[in-house]
Amino acid sequence: MTAGNAGRGTASCDCRAIHAGPVRRVRRQLPDAETMFALADFFRVFGDSTRIGILWALSLSELCVCDLSVLLNMTQSAVSHQLCVLKQARLVRHRREGKVVLYSLDDEHIRAILAQGRSHVGE
Repeated sequence: MTAGNAGRGTASCDCRAIHAGPVRRVRRQLPDAETMFALADFFRVFGDSTRIGILWALSLSELCVCDLSVLLNMTQSAVSHQLCVLKQARLVRHRREGKVVLYSLDDEHIRAILAQGRSHVGE
């Protein structure tokens, strides 16, 4: 450990040697900067417990704004705002059924991400 990390339990490398083989191998597999930025934006959306609640509810059933507002004890305006964020991130989609707009997860990947996250948190 370096002096700057002493007492924090964070290990750091004091060597000056570069492990050329692993560095080359990893460099070939790293996403480009644009992809990493897009991934960071994607995961940032999951950083809000309200949006997680909406996503979780939609993983169980297709619902309208009124349904979500009752389930999550929020105003319809607040739910609509969060749904807009989720739609922009392509996590939810909507369809019209008469005067009602129903929301659902955009695809099964979102359900899998939620399940993986819950599993990780539960460990």
